[in-house]
This record gives sequence, C-alpha cells and structure tokens, in this order.
Amino acid sequence: MTLYRYKAVTPAGDTLEGQMDAGSADEVIVKVQEAGNIPLSAEEADAAMAGGLFGGLMRKSAMNAKQVTAFTDQLATLMGAGQPLDRALQILLDMPESEKARAMIGRIRDQVREGSTLSDALEAQHGSFSRLYVNMVRAGEIGGTLERTLRRLAEYMDRSQKLKSSVVSALIYPAILVVAVLATIVLLLMFVVPQFVPMFEDLGTDLPLVTRVVLAFGNLLTGWWWLLLGGAVVLAAWFRRQLAQADSRRAWDERFLRMGLFGTLMLRLDTARLARTLGTLLQSGVPLLAALSIARNVLSNSVLAEAVDEAAGLVKTGDGLAYALGQQKRFPKLALQMVAVGEESGELDTMLLKVADAFDNETKATIDRLLAALTPVLTLVMALVVGLIMMALLMPIMTIMSTVGG
Repeated sequence: MTLYRYKAVTPAGDTLEGQMDAGSADEVIVKVQEAGNIPLSAEEADAAMAGGLFGGLMRKSAMNAKQVTAFTDQLATLMGAGQPLDRALQILLDMPESEKARAMIGRIRDQVREGSTLSDALEAQHGSFSRLYVNMVRAGEIGGTLERTLRRLAEYMDRSQKLKSSVVSALIYPAILVVAVLATIVLLLMFVVPQFVPMFEDLGTDLPLVTRVVLAFGNLLTGWWWLLLGGAVVLAAWFRRQLAQADSRRAWDERFLRMGLFGTLMLRLDTARLARTLGTLLQSGVPLLAALSIARNVLSNSVLAEAVDEAAGLVKTGDGLAYALGQQKRFPKLALQMVAVGEESGELDTMLLKVADAFDNETKATIDRLLAALTPVLTLVMALVVGLIMMALLMPIMTIMSTVGG
C-alpha cells in the first residue's frame, strides 16, 4: 500500500484535501467517487511534494493546447461515428507527429482497455489535461453524454485559443514597433551622441540645457549599461517573486483592476472566462457549486477568484448566482443582469455562454481600437524623440555658426 494525497470537491462545493493508503491512484479516485465527491487529483505523497518543488521546472506536457483541442475534436468525431472508446483511441494513436503525444495516447488507451474510465486515464497523465478538462469528461461519463461533452470541450478550447491568437497576432506589429523605437533611441544615445562630445568640448562654450541632458543620458548608457541591465533583471525578479506570494499577488491584482482601461479589459476577459467555463460545465451536468469551485481556477486575477469563492458560499446557503456575484461588487452589471435572466428562465447555462460571447466580442473590439491607435502614437513618439536628440546635437553647432557669421 502507498500513501496518496488527493483533492476533491463535495456536492456542496467544498474543497477536500487529504491522504489515503491505496494500491493505486485509480483506487483513490474510486473511493473518493464512492463517497459522493468529485475527485480533482490523486498522486503519491512523495510525488506531490516533488511536483510542488520541481514540477514547474522539470515537467513538460506531452501535448500543447492546440494538440489537445485537435485530440478532443477527433475523439468526439470518432465516437459520434459509432466507434468504441478504445478503438477511437487506437485510431488516434497514429495521428500526432510527436513521439511523446503518441506515447501518452497509448497509455490512455491501455488504461481504458484495463477498465479505467477515460477521465481517470486522463488524470493519470500528470497535468497534461487540466482540472476543468478532466472534470467535464467525468461529468459526461456519469451523465452518459461523453461524446457531446467532448464536442463542447473542443469548442470551448478552440474559441479560447482563437481569442488568444487574435490578440497575440494584433500585438505583433506594435511590439516590433516598440522594440524599434527603443533600439533607435539606445543606438543614438550610445553610439551617435558620444561622437559629438569631443567637438563640444573643443568649442568651449556653454551648452544648451537640452544638449546637456542628452549628453548625460548618452554617458549613462555608455558607461553604466551593465548596471541598468542588472537593475532591470533584479526588478523583474522582484516583481515575479511578488506575484508568487499570495498576499502580494492579491495587492497587485487589486491595483491592476483599478488601472482604468487596463483594469476594465482584465475584468471583461476574466468575466468571459468565468461565464464560458461555468456555462460549459453546467451543460455537461456538473453541479453549480462544484462548477464554481472548478471555474474559479481559470481566472487570472486572484481578487476575482476570491470573489467567486465568496459567491459560492452565498449560493451554498440558497442565494441565486446573480445575487451572490452581485454582492461582491466586482463583476459588470450587464453580466449580472444576463445571469439573473438565465436563472429566471431556467436556462442559466445558455445565458452564461451568451455572457461569455458578449464580453469576448466587446474585449476584442476594444483591443482592436487600442492597437489601431497605438501604431501612429508610437510612430509619433519615435519621431519626436529622434527629432529632440538631433536638435540637441545641432543647437550648439548652429549657435557657434550664427556667432561666427555675426
């Protein structure tokens, strides 16, 4: 017998953590399910400790998000065509180009043939499939709607990836422009400006303030670039450490939400994520409280995640979801009103997906407008800075020439 650590969600939405002696992780999962709970994870106690310390550095998923989406869609298609689960997995075994992906699908197929459920086999792949993914599959198995659940999962992941890809694609050109602006300024200050220093010293006249400032920045970059670079690295490490600590992360997330347009965008993105995840889970048969416990993990902002936890506590006492979320004073009124309509009409899952679509579209439109305005602004900034530097270099020369000419 081996000691295992496990996490689970009760039907009331509470998170359980504990230890259990068992022969395998599958046995732990079965016992947790028999107790009426939804298992989230089960692994050997020693492995759990090692994963907490080194998992982020040493563990790499066998399939990326795009490959998982394709795997899910193909599996749903094969099952919809009447193929048994193990046969569908056997067919998919030859699809991926990656050896690691083929090996993982082979392990899943073998475990299914040995009697494991698909959700248990997926969970045994050590983080390759998210908690959301595993629990939706488990809910589909329990409700006898596995094929439909896999299709919803594929649609959910495909939509999330398309939104992310559209934002990343839109950011590429502005990012290149920012790098070009910074590189131009640094090159001018480090290599062009120092060429004028001997000439200005030979002139022996008082330099204009703007020229002295530009020369000072040039000297700073030329002589102390290593210190500036080291300071930037230290600052980035400090900020990353701040985000790794719960209290500091919460304080920063609170600040982020108050940052005007940036905070509004973050709120809309997380509202869309929460609504889409909840709607998809509810459609797959996951109870609301358990769905809230799972969905809060997709939120990027810890303040909003805490608000969902507090809302779950109110839902547990009998309050509606719209009222519970509204009491937190965090989420947009439009989203709360749409959720309330969904509760009144008995179509909460459908309305949550409409909320997600609305906020996804609104966020994308806002980002597109910002990026459209950002390009000319960056171009103007680069022109102004380069012009300022050139003016600072030419002003002393023009002053001397006018004096000589006079």
